[in-house]
Amino acid sequence: MKKQGVFLGLCLLALSGCKVSQPAPYEKGKAPEERQEYNGVEGLAQAQRDQVYLMDKELRDKCNNAKVDLAVAKGDKNDKEIARQTNIIKQTCRQ
Repeated sequence: MKKQGVFLGLCLLALSGCKVSQPAPYEKGKAPEERQEYNGVEGLAQAQRDQVYLMDKELRDKCNNAKVDLAVAKGDKNDKEIARQTNIIKQTCRQ
């Protein structure tokens, strides 16, 4: 009977130690581009927010690049490139 109590006590101690050693939900000190590890429900929620941020950032970058390329195409009077960059701008830039 006493052995069961000791065993139960050790199990409870081990389980409480597991909770203390859980990693942080996500790497709070890093930018979304640099985060690699997400843990638990809070980490999953942050991973989703980071994915949305990264997709929006990619679209903003494509939009900005297309605007610069459009200005260059207009300077070169390259109608084909103007049409191409205008199409990219319509697809990636928020109005």
